[in-house]
Amino acid sequence: MLDLRNLSLRLGGMPILQDCSLRLAPGERLALMGPSGCGKTTLLRVALGLQKPDAGTVNCRAQRVAAVFQEPRLLPWRTAAENVNLVLSDRAETLPEAVSWLEKLELGEARDLEPDALSGGMQQRLALARALAARPELLVLDEPFKAMDDALHTRVVQSVAESLDHTALLLVTHSEDEARALGCRILRWQDGRFL
Repeated sequence: MLDLRNLSLRLGGMPILQDCSLRLAPGERLALMGPSGCGKTTLLRVALGLQKPDAGTVNCRAQRVAAVFQEPRLLPWRTAAENVNLVLSDRAETLPEAVSWLEKLELGEARDLEPDALSGGMQQRLALARALAARPELLVLDEPFKAMDDALHTRVVQSVAESLDHTALLLVTHSEDEARALGCRILRWQDGRFL
């Protein structure tokens, strides 16, 4: 599904990735954990083809990939339902399915609101709903639950876990509880490589 081999990358002269390798099988769930600023997000960007490594190879065999970053990356001129519907068909007939995804993440009442009318946590849940609606083979999540209070956090993590089905997951988190709730194997990250 995803095969990263011997990745190295320097940014601003600083080594970020150092001979880093990772393999993710179809349906496998993997959580990357390590201190802030250690290179986890950079690794996700390289895996998604958004950043070119200095050395090494990236091979992603997934046909459908979805990602949720720490910033929601929503279309501000579209409503919540329309943002989700973009990955379905962007036609009226799939709008009920888009609303269903919003309801799974407790955003049903926000369906007609644009992103700037939503709180940060609501925007993040909207980004999650859109990613899940795409029914990806590979889902990449970069600390997607951090803007939520404890009770909501638990419910949203559970909803995401129930929606994954056979989706491969690559998650960056600081929470072992999140990783366990999503059924992830944990890899510890330090100094640009896995321990």
